[in-house]
Amino acid sequence: MEPIQSTLKKWMRENKNFQENYVKIRDDVLQDPEIKEFLSIHPELTKQEINKSLIKLYEYKTQSKQCNHCASFGECQNMLPGYSPILNVEKNEIHLSYEKCHSRLMYEKEREQEKLIQSVHVPKEILKASINDIHVDEHRNEAVKEAFRFIREASVKLPRKGIYFHGPFGVGKTYFLGAIANELKKINISSMVIYMPEFVREIKGSFKDDSVNEKIDRFKNADILMLDDIGAEVQSAWFRDEILGSILQYRMMEQLPVFFTSNYTLEQLESQLATTKSGVETVKAGRIIERIKQVSNPVAVFGANRRK
Repeated sequence: MEPIQSTLKKWMRENKNFQENYVKIRDDVLQDPEIKEFLSIHPELTKQEINKSLIKLYEYKTQSKQCNHCASFGECQNMLPGYSPILNVEKNEIHLSYEKCHSRLMYEKEREQEKLIQSVHVPKEILKASINDIHVDEHRNEAVKEAFRFIREASVKLPRKGIYFHGPFGVGKTYFLGAIANELKKINISSMVIYMPEFVREIKGSFKDDSVNEKIDRFKNADILMLDDIGAEVQSAWFRDEILGSILQYRMMEQLPVFFTSNYTLEQLESQLATTKSGVETVKAGRIIERIKQVSNPVAVFGANRRK
């Protein structure tokens, strides 16, 4: 049987159109500025090696290099989306390899950062909140200042106290949580944001699959724990003492910060926590408030209702 290489060469000699196209493509490839530069710094490459590697050189020429012909990672034109071609020489042979492009690296970084914010029943728009979009006025100046202070200190060392944002309904307290969480993820600090009323219901439902302790441990150990709308949940002595009290006690002992939002001041929240189906339990509610004070600093947020 005639070797395939000999058959191919014979076919190329007989096929004039193919020969003409081949020569045109070869000249086009070798005139490419980047390939000319590559060959100029590798004079050891023989004509035979260059011809043998023409397909590799053509592939390199037609691919986008580090996103120079791609608008974004999602619109990548390359054979391997998100990878940029690299030419190199080893043992006088041309090799073509690929590395991750700038857009893919940025995409992967953003995906990893998204994982740094976990949430339990928190609206998606809150998780996209930006500190730059927070309106600053005399009613919110102190809250903004405290938020920036925490972020600044966290870039050096995680503060042991978060912030207890309190104020009327609809003034943007929850938005502060999302904005702070998004700033913290930029410095690789993870946050867990929990909407308290739904959290209470979820914990009660966890008895069915015996996952209560697992969930509590997650909340205890998060870098930053954020409890949204504390005091709005239907109160029970069991949840207050065994769940909330346990989480706050652990974080207080480990000096881990907690953020809160509430429509109540700490004094008002104490009265709210004290009132249960079992009656008024002032002492036990007072213990929760003391733990809140150990893991956060109270800051008032006022202004117009932004939900109207």
